[in-house]
Amino acid sequence: MQSSTKIWRILFAIAIIAIAVQQVVFSVYMPVILPWPEDLVKSPVVVWIGSAIVAAIGALIIIDSKARPAAIYLGLLFLALLIVFHIPNQFRTTPGFLGSWANALKILALSGCAFIVAASSPKTGTYVTGFEAILPAGRFFLAITMLVFGIEHFVYIGFVPGLVPHWAKFPIFWTYFTGVALIAAALGIILNIKLRLAANLLGLMIFIWFLLLHVPRAMADPRGGNGNEIVSAFEALAFSSSAFILAAISRKKEAKSKTKRKKA
Repeated sequence: MQSSTKIWRILFAIAIIAIAVQQVVFSVYMPVILPWPEDLVKSPVVVWIGSAIVAAIGALIIIDSKARPAAIYLGLLFLALLIVFHIPNQFRTTPGFLGSWANALKILALSGCAFIVAASSPKTGTYVTGFEAILPAGRFFLAITMLVFGIEHFVYIGFVPGLVPHWAKFPIFWTYFTGVALIAAALGIILNIKLRLAANLLGLMIFIWFLLLHVPRAMADPRGGNGNEIVSAFEALAFSSSAFILAAISRKKEAKSKTKRKKA
């Protein structure tokens, strides 16, 4: 499991580093990281310091002996940003509009992804024993976000088909199909029903989006919204990588369970 999960762990780390670098390039916090207040979001010094911290943690995730504590700290950082900034901002602005919760849900998912990465990382060197108990929550954080995004495919059926590439026929069909797929995968992960299959299919679907949807959009508009399309692409890479890691974790647990039953 370690060889396959390490590849996805590195891709997750690259995605996090890339988001941090993007913030430095434009000297602004991306909405998925920090939505307000404006004096922090657009302060170059604050942006550079915060982005350097995130990038440094991301780099440590690549190193086997540092990956577990680094991923835990990253997950806790994202969770703190959600609680301190995103949730208050939503209640301050548009609490009743589901679509406006996208960035809050994304950072919840990124927090969960970091915990999933931590759970799969080797327990070598030093690791944060006091926060190990939070790692199982990672899969729920990711799944909740995917569940809501799946529901939004039906709630905003007038908008979502416009995101389907023009070369793909039947955009309404693909909107409903991906909505059902997201909901099914999320429920499988939350309820532990065919969890490995659900996580693998979720990872595959989002990775396909990364290649066919997000990368072309990022290449077509690399500077719009301070590089928002580029950040969206790396978010998708982080989500898919973590889903594949979750599937690998589930496979390892299944193998251990079978071994115990044989010994019994």
